[in-house]
Amino acid sequence: MIALTLAEIATITGGDLRSAPGTLGAEDTVSGAVDTDSRLIGPGDIFIAKPGETTDGHNFVGTALERGAILALVERAVDAKIAQIIVPDVVLAIADLAREAVARVRAAGPLEVIGITGSNGKTTTKNMLDAILSAEANTVAPRASFNNHVGAPLTILRTDYDTRYLIVEMGASHIGDITRLVNIARPDIGVVLKVGLAHAGEFGGVESTVKAKTEMVSDLPATGVAILNADDHRVIGMAEKTAATVRTFAVDGAGTFRASRILSTRTGTTFTLHGPDGDEYPVHLRILGEHHVYNALAALTVADTLGVDIGRAIAALEGLGRAERWRMEVLGGREDVTIINDAYNASPDSMAAAIRTLAQITPREKRTVAVLGAMTELGDLAGDEYDRIALQLVRLNISLLVVVGADARRLYISSINEGSWDGESVYCEDADAAYEYLSTSIREGDTVLVKSSNSAGLRLLGDRLGEFFTC
Repeated sequence: MIALTLAEIATITGGDLRSAPGTLGAEDTVSGAVDTDSRLIGPGDIFIAKPGETTDGHNFVGTALERGAILALVERAVDAKIAQIIVPDVVLAIADLAREAVARVRAAGPLEVIGITGSNGKTTTKNMLDAILSAEANTVAPRASFNNHVGAPLTILRTDYDTRYLIVEMGASHIGDITRLVNIARPDIGVVLKVGLAHAGEFGGVESTVKAKTEMVSDLPATGVAILNADDHRVIGMAEKTAATVRTFAVDGAGTFRASRILSTRTGTTFTLHGPDGDEYPVHLRILGEHHVYNALAALTVADTLGVDIGRAIAALEGLGRAERWRMEVLGGREDVTIINDAYNASPDSMAAAIRTLAQITPREKRTVAVLGAMTELGDLAGDEYDRIALQLVRLNISLLVVVGADARRLYISSINEGSWDGESVYCEDADAAYEYLSTSIREGDTVLVKSSNSAGLRLLGDRLGEFFTC
């Protein structure tokens, strides 16, 4: 974090500074990292005592102090020998702190802020863009999927006066969530990848999702740039809602940057990039799945907008080994078995894309195995979406479907109704049962996809299978 006195932090957050003998005072300066996890705190850091659903950060102020924290942001005074700033709401306080920090960094130097949203692909696009921009200058990007009202401000607070690029991933579960994040970060470039059914149950339908994602570009300044997926009619429709310059990317249609000749294999994805000047560039991603071409196009469009040489940007992308932990992560290898662990998140769109990739990359003579768990946050749409996925599995002739967990049982029943019988569809109560079945049922040469929402826990099943079939 940029250096601030405790008095400044108290003023920014509207808090009450409490210092005890032997702790920091109002005019002392702090510039350490800011975190809500006491396990990640180091010497000189600031600990945010955030109340949670299952635990309370106030209980860990002492632990943070032992690890070297010198300031705690709290909602009530804690019995610990550490300077404390008491605020009404620590989540709002870190948002205020992040807003002020990024404003000061922007005023002091040439900071460019890039906001990324979309129903799918945010984290992969963030990682791709981070790989490109980090090779150019000092870049701050989110850890993992830090994209909500807590994670995004924590990312922003990692900036300092040497930061040239700040990437902020912006997720949303409700209308207004992205507006709040945009008002903190004030992006110069806003990227919208896709509008799908992720969180549709919480939003109340896809049209509400459109409204929420539009918040990314509707508040961009006229000097900003909105980068939109021209193949998604809901996204390209946002061009009418922004005062910013609009640039686009596409596979099927016309875009500022476009991809053609896409080929997916077990070793990666290749395509031809068409730039705005008419030039063509071969691109060889090590990441599986043609759906990641859209993420690459978005990252390359941002890079070009920022003036990065397209050849250097492509080289950085080609060096990226995986999208993210548990996202189309390739494991295994023994007996020519490939395990694709993509069980960190799942919406109907990402589930369908992963299954399509499974079919595309598997040699015709080899088996495809789909190990699928629940897709959460779909509300009343869940049943129809499981039915749609079941139909896709049958039409793509997936050799073996293993459905895991009661929340996904509809998928198992629907696949049988669609014609997946005679042992082609199997139901397991939990991940342990699925592991016992799969460890003896997977054959030489199989390609196995493990896919579910994070809460279903199948990412750990994917890891176990990967270890079992490691050379």
